[in-house]
Amino acid sequence: MRVAIMQPYFLPYIGYWQLIHAVDTFVVYDNIKYTKKGWINRNRFLLNGRAEIFTLPLRKDSDSVEIRQRRLAETFDRTELINRFGAAYRKAPVFGTFMPWLDKIIQFPSDNLFEYLLHSIRQICAYLEIRTPVMVASSVDCDHSLKAAERVKAIAQSLGADTYINPIGGTELYSRENFAQQGLSLRFLQARPFEYAQASPNFVASLSIVDVAMFNHASAVKQILRQGYDIA
Repeated sequence: MRVAIMQPYFLPYIGYWQLIHAVDTFVVYDNIKYTKKGWINRNRFLLNGRAEIFTLPLRKDSDSVEIRQRRLAETFDRTELINRFGAAYRKAPVFGTFMPWLDKIIQFPSDNLFEYLLHSIRQICAYLEIRTPVMVASSVDCDHSLKAAERVKAIAQSLGADTYINPIGGTELYSRENFAQQGLSLRFLQARPFEYAQASPNFVASLSIVDVAMFNHASAVKQILRQGYDIA
C-alpha cells in the first residue's frame, strides 16, 4: 500500500494533486505547527498576465499552536476573494464550469483553518474525480510526539503501508536506507513540465490548481494526474 503524508495547502499546484492520485491513502497533517513562510494559507494565480499572491488572512496567535488551532481572520472577505478570481479568469475557457466549485470552496463557512483547507482539498479531489481516501493525521493511531521522518514512518506503518511517496524536494529530508530499516520503501514523485495556454505572454509555471483548472478541461487535467509525473 502506498501512502503520502503532507501539510494542508490552500489550492496548491498540480504536483500536490498528482501525489494524492498516485497513492492509496493520503494523510493530511492537522497536528503540526503552522509555518508562516510556507504555502499553507496562500498561493499564486495570474492577474493581468502576472503572478500574484492570494491569501487566507489569519487571526494573530502564538507561533507554537498547531494548524488545527488556527482561525481565519474575522476580516476575511470571502466575496472579495471570489471577485478577485472572477476578475482574473472570467475569460478563461473553463471559467463557467470550474467557478461554481471554486465558489463552494471559498464560501465554506468554517473559520477553522484546518477544516477550511481540508474541505478545499476534498472539493478539488471531487472535481478531478480523485478517489484516494484523504485522512486526518491525528486520527491515525500512532505516537504523534515523534518528529520528522520518525513520525512519517510511524503513521505509514500504522496504516499498513509498504511504500511512502514524497515530492521530489524530500530527497534532502529523507533517507531510503533509513526507511528500509523499518520495512518501508521510500520513493519520490517528480512532476513533468506541464505547459498550457494561459492569459500571459510567457508561461508561468507552478501556479495554483485554480489556474490549471480554469484553462484546462477536467478531462485534460485528469490525464496529467495519471501520466504527468515520474516516481523513482
